[in-house]
Amino acid sequence: MTEATDALVLDLVEWIGREPRLYSEVIETWRTSCPRLTIWEDAVDRGYVTRQPGAKIAITESGAKFLRAHGRGA
Repeated sequence: MTEATDALVLDLVEWIGREPRLYSEVIETWRTSCPRLTIWEDAVDRGYVTRQPGAKIAITESGAKFLRAHGRGA
């Protein structure tokens, strides 16, 4: 994974960490037409975000640790 992709994953996890978001909001906001920028998929695959009841997306404990490791509180 590139540094640019890592930075975008960090931005996504931080954005979701501020408050749980609706799945539709996450996909609408983080949608990309570039198949090489799989930010949403990368965050899910790494276990940083999870789907909760009611179609809400929230960060996981791993996501919170990822934020703290990069100086961004969760």
